[in-house]
Amino acid sequence: MTPARRAVGTLALIGGGEWTDGCKAFDQELLSAAGANEVVVLPSAAAFEHPERVADRATAYFEVLGAKVAVLMVLHRADGEDPKVVETVRKAQVVYLSDGSPLHLRSVLKGSSLWDAVLAAYHSGGVLAASGAGATLVCDPMVDPRGGAYTVGLGVVQNLAVFPYHGTAADHLRERSIDLLPRNAKLVGIDEQTALVRDPAGAWRTAGAGVVTVYTGRDTMEYPAGSAVDDLAS
Repeated sequence: MTPARRAVGTLALIGGGEWTDGCKAFDQELLSAAGANEVVVLPSAAAFEHPERVADRATAYFEVLGAKVAVLMVLHRADGEDPKVVETVRKAQVVYLSDGSPLHLRSVLKGSSLWDAVLAAYHSGGVLAASGAGATLVCDPMVDPRGGAYTVGLGVVQNLAVFPYHGTAADHLRERSIDLLPRNAKLVGIDEQTALVRDPAGAWRTAGAGVVTVYTGRDTMEYPAGSAVDDLAS
């Protein structure tokens, strides 16, 4: 795993339901933060879930926001070693990881040239936005979708686990993730169409249609949209 480096870009962890009406305000803010009019979309997590539909949805959505979309059909690990793909991502101002399977996404990205390029874009001041599966994977530890326990994520943020679709997830999965949370980690439950955003200075805030819930063991704090979140490591 590529070691985490000091963040100098903007990170947006989205609880799912990306590219829908409840996300428009914060996605517009992300575009403005990057000074970008193009978004690079990686539908890798949706490789077995009609990624072409993901591409069409992203393109139509960002067109309304005044931005173009470059969809890179990196569906398998070998696709991410294409030098042209890697260079496109490295130069991107906004990289967006779609929802889907976090385990497949990890198989595509972990230790790859593509992931190095994603980090390079982010640490050069770009925006890294990740929804659902992507949000789960980029932090560490990672909630395992097969049962709510934990496995290894990619570590952009250490000791922070993301539970997407928090408001609508099955209770037994949520409870298992709370019970098995490592003592040195915090769990953030992020509702659909809701983002937990870290700015380049390391400050966290919430945005979107729902609520972010921070778990420290069984202690919880809820943060509605527009709240500063002070109890997360930068």
